[in-house]
Order: sequence, then C-alpha cells, then structure tokens
Amino acid sequence: MKTIIELISDELKSAFVKLSYDEKYGKVNISNRPDLCEYQCNGAMAAAKVFKKKPIDIANEVVELLKESDSFDKIEAVMPGFININISNSFIEKYIKDMSNAPKYGIEFDSPAKKIIIDYGGANVAKPLHIGHLRSAIIGESLKRMGRFFGNEMIADVHLGDWGLQIGLIIEELRERKPDLVYFKENYDGEFPKEAPFTLNDLEELYPAASKKSKVDEGFRQRAQEATLELQNGYKPYRAIWRHIMNLSIEDLKKNYGSLLVDFDLWKGESDADPYIPDLIKDLEDRKIARVSEGALVVDIAMEGDKKELPPCIIRKSDGAALYATSDLGTLIEREKLYSPDEYIYIADKRQELHYTQFFRVAKIAGIVPDNHVLKYIGFGTINGKDGKPLKTRDGGVVRLETVIKDIEDAVFAKIKETRDEVSDEEARNTAKIVGLAAIKYADLSNQAAKDYIFDIDRFTSFEGNTGPYILYTIVRIKSILEKYYESGNEKVSLNDLTIPKEDIHKKLYMELAGYNEIMRAAWTELAPHKICQFIYSVSNTFNSFYHEIKILSESDEKKKKGYLATILLTKKILESAINLLGIEAPDKM
Repeated sequence: MKTIIELISDELKSAFVKLSYDEKYGKVNISNRPDLCEYQCNGAMAAAKVFKKKPIDIANEVVELLKESDSFDKIEAVMPGFININISNSFIEKYIKDMSNAPKYGIEFDSPAKKIIIDYGGANVAKPLHIGHLRSAIIGESLKRMGRFFGNEMIADVHLGDWGLQIGLIIEELRERKPDLVYFKENYDGEFPKEAPFTLNDLEELYPAASKKSKVDEGFRQRAQEATLELQNGYKPYRAIWRHIMNLSIEDLKKNYGSLLVDFDLWKGESDADPYIPDLIKDLEDRKIARVSEGALVVDIAMEGDKKELPPCIIRKSDGAALYATSDLGTLIEREKLYSPDEYIYIADKRQELHYTQFFRVAKIAGIVPDNHVLKYIGFGTINGKDGKPLKTRDGGVVRLETVIKDIEDAVFAKIKETRDEVSDEEARNTAKIVGLAAIKYADLSNQAAKDYIFDIDRFTSFEGNTGPYILYTIVRIKSILEKYYESGNEKVSLNDLTIPKEDIHKKLYMELAGYNEIMRAAWTELAPHKICQFIYSVSNTFNSFYHEIKILSESDEKKKKGYLATILLTKKILESAINLLGIEAPDKM
C-alpha cells in the first residue's frame, strides 16, 4: 500500500508532466512548518533553474491544475516558489479505511524475501546473565521480529561462549574440591554419570571462585589452561563435565531470556565452530592469505581508502591458541554450509567494532562468505549509572540481569499499589511484571542503539512522558473505553464504522496512524527500533489529546460515536502491532 506522501507525489508528478516538466519535480515532503501546511513540494525551485522561469510562476501553474482535486483541502503557491499542501478530510478518511482493511494495515513484504541469521545472544555458559547482555537481547529480539514482520526468514542464534578458559577454570576448581570424582581418575574407561556432580547454584559459585584464584595462583591458572586445551582436543572426561555444564546453563539461560520475552532458533556456541578451525587455518596458510608475524598467524585487512589504520587480524597466537576471530570465522563457515543466508546481522557492544571489522574482512578476503551475502554489525552503547560510568553494583561488581528486572518490577508494583490500593497483591504483581518489562525494553529501544544511556528506574517506570508505562497506559485506556461501551450492551465496534473527521484532533490522529506503513518500513530498512518508539509515542500523545478533547461515550449522535470508537479501536490495534515488534505486551488493566 502506498504512503500518503507517495499518493500526493503521484498527483504532483502528473501535474508537472502535463505542464511539460519532468515528473521528478513533483516529489512531496512532510512540511517542516506544520503551522503553515502539512506537506510541501519544492520542485518548482529546481525546475525554474532548468526552464529559465520564475519559481513562483511554475508553482502557480501546478496549483492551478490541481486546485479542484478532491485530495486537497488547501494547495497554494507561496514565494519564492513553494507549493504548500493540506490534504482533505475525505482523502485521509479514505486512506485510513483502505489501510484498516489491508493486510497488516498496508505493510508490503520485502521482495524478494531474505534469509537472515541474526546473532544477538553472546552469553557465556556457567555464568548468570548480567546487565551487559541486556541490550543485545532486547535490540536483537526487536530486529528479529521486524524482519519476520516484513516476510523474511529470520534465524536467531544465541551463539554461546561455551569453549573458553571459563570451562577449564571450573574443571580445575572441581578437581581441587572433589578429586575422587570419576572424571579425574586415571585410566577410567567406564560410563560417566548422567547426573551432574554439581547444581546450578554450585556452578554459579564455582566459576567466580576459580576466576579469583587464577588471578593470584599462576599454577592454578596454568592447569586450567591445560584443562581447556584437553577439553578442546576431545578428552572424554572433560567433555562429560562440559556437557553437564551446558545442560544446566542452557536450561537456566532459556528461563532468563524467556523472562525478557526473548527466544532463539539456534542454541549453538563456539564449540560448534571448533571442527572447522583446523581446515580454516590450513586453507589460509596454503593460499598465503595468512602470514606469520612474531610467531602469530595473521591476515592483513587494511584497504586503500581506510580512514584509520587497521591492524592485522590474528588468527592464531604464537602459543598456538585460536582467538575469537578464529572462532567467529569457523562459525561463518558452518552457517554458510548449513544455511547459506543472504544476510547476517551481529549485535554487540560498540567497543567491539574493530573485532567485527577484522573478521568481516577476513571472511570476504578468504571467500568464506560470498560477495552477495551481506555482513552487518550493530554496535550498541553502554548502560550507565547516574555517574555516567557503566552500571556496577555497590561493591563494583557486575549487576545481574535478574536483579535489574526485579528492581524495575518492584518499582512498578509500588506505583500500582499507590494509585490503586483496591488491587490485590497478586494482580498488581502480574501487572508489574508486564509493565516492568515494557519499562526496561522501551527505555532501551527508544535510544539509538549506538548511544549510551543512564539507567534511571524512576524515569523508566514513570506513567508520564516518553516511557513504556505511558505507552501501555494509553493502550489500557482505550481498552477501558471500549469495555465500558460493550458493558452497556452495545455490539462490537467495527473498523467499517470509521468516518470523515470533523474535528482537527480527529484528523490529526488519522494522520499519525497513516504514518504507520512508512515508519515501520524505515525502522526495518535502517535497523532502527527507536523509530518505532518515536511513532508509538507520537500516536499515544495525539490519542490522549483526542481523548481529552472529544467526549467519546457521551456523544449523542450514534454514528459519530461509532466513528470515534472505530478510530480508537484502530489506534489500539496499530499500537499493539507496533509494540509487538519491540517485544512488548500490554496488560488489560493498570
């Protein structure tokens, strides 16, 4: 379905052509002076230079041709040659009706549809999720939903850190605490236990203790590194411990990601890339793509035109160890083999930009990813405390994700009980869970991904201003109005009851809703969920003005009343569709 701007532009282009000018001069834009007009065409200014005429004369010719059009309430030429336009009420009513009857309110699927792998997890096994995992999960889930909304096949991979030193540290700590376990007996060739010799709580204590010890005990760290290497080389007892760690960790991670309404299609990790790494390194050496530098194997990635110096990508360290880039390249080989996607989207901390630049370039130089497969990286900013520094606990530690979620939920719960003391604790808690999650997600997604932001519970949980709770309250308010109408024994409101707007605020709400198609498309094309947030906030503000200016349920004219109710019903549906793309749900009451 065409946007309003496209439809108006079509009329302007047709007029320019009829007057023997090029249609390119008929392009229309939203006015940057809404006090003067809704839309504006500046084509006469450019045409005047080519045709050696005064801009105002060309603008007047176009206006004269279009002044009887039913599409415009006002179309006028103003000095030095602008064409100012206000669309008619009948035009916007027809557009809104067409939009309400169209699949997905006029959204057109991507053509051709793409297969896209989106990498937005990055959690490490044996460690609880912390606030550093929040943005990747929230942004990635939104982009996944947006991609599917436009008809693409989105494959979400959590891509776990499951193959590094943290596993060796746990193995070595476990050996010191429980040396009699069969995993540590020499020449043991029996079956290993199906049950893990530790719980998830044990695991969450084992790693920090081992990590702390490795910083002061060089011998312990060395043994942990050796255990990691043996694990990666296939040593069966350590593989058995690793499987225990994976089973416990993944179950817990699924629960914690699930609390954010985030899910993945693939639960793969660095370990899945490991089988591809030997052949990868041999291929890079054989084709002389990689070279030895100070004992390490590197690939030069610098290209002519680079704005800054880019160091070589290290594929293998001088001690023979592979790095993240090696693992990521192995993962790309596997993904090309199994899925051959048209596009990849990686979401990670913007401080990792060099890493992604390096391994993307190696992937293209080595032909791991063909030229027509696109690699994209979205770098996000940090979540900071009020001191402007990355958020930490009082003792300087990392803030756990479940702590963040609980603190937000508690704050929302307190506000609900404060304003509605008749609500039971159970109902308030259930509502606080939904609203609290919206507060977290909206606070994150309303910022451009690359920007840092301040973690401010009071602001995030406010029911006023540009916040998740304010958006949800708007939707709940609409639900309440419709519910009251139905409680009086009235039949269900239909979008077919939409009417020509009589009041300015009614038309303005139509205009806001009409931007849905264009803004959703822009948000997906630019991978920018914050544009959806801007749309949602603008619609919510306009609806609330509409609510305060229009007496909806007390309107005596039944046709007008149904028209108002149909308008707010469409507003609710559009808002619900938009928040779904952000991974947010709305409660029935607040």
